[in-house]
Amino acid sequence: MKKFIFIFLIGLTVLGSDLRAQELLPEVKVTALRYKYLSAVDNRELPQPVKMLERMAAEYDVKSSEYYDDQYDEYFISFYLPDGYVLATYDKDGKLMRTAERFKNVALPATVARSVANAYPNWALSNDVYLVTYKEERGATKLWKVLLKDGDRRRRVKVKEDGEIVR
Repeated sequence: MKKFIFIFLIGLTVLGSDLRAQELLPEVKVTALRYKYLSAVDNRELPQPVKMLERMAAEYDVKSSEYYDDQYDEYFISFYLPDGYVLATYDKDGKLMRTAERFKNVALPATVARSVANAYPNWALSNDVYLVTYKEERGATKLWKVLLKDGDRRRRVKVKEDGEIVR
């Protein structure tokens, strides 16, 4: 019986400390910065470097930059990695207006890979470049430039995000 009372008291002590800890923590509100841009580029199937640079462009705060001066209408900020870059344009209020993005040798999304494999069945993927242009009014345009090889033959192909091959 003494063990039961002792365990019961320890349980109340732990429960009481948990309740006090919950009361002391401040409320955290999570919001997505530049949600239009992030939803337009929709990079769920793409590798980590692409996601990281696009997230950096979305989270960048022009107003807290050391170069900020409210007399300028636009700010051009570049985000680089060895395999790609994002060139972003912000207005004087910090709003992301447009981007130009280029990444080398990005794994193709399933729809693009399937489309290329169906159109060129005996060809092997050699290199690819992933291009994104984002404009606030129009959204994002995504294009893959793919270099295919079949022995000594080479062919360059452009593919849209829906798998449509552009010649």
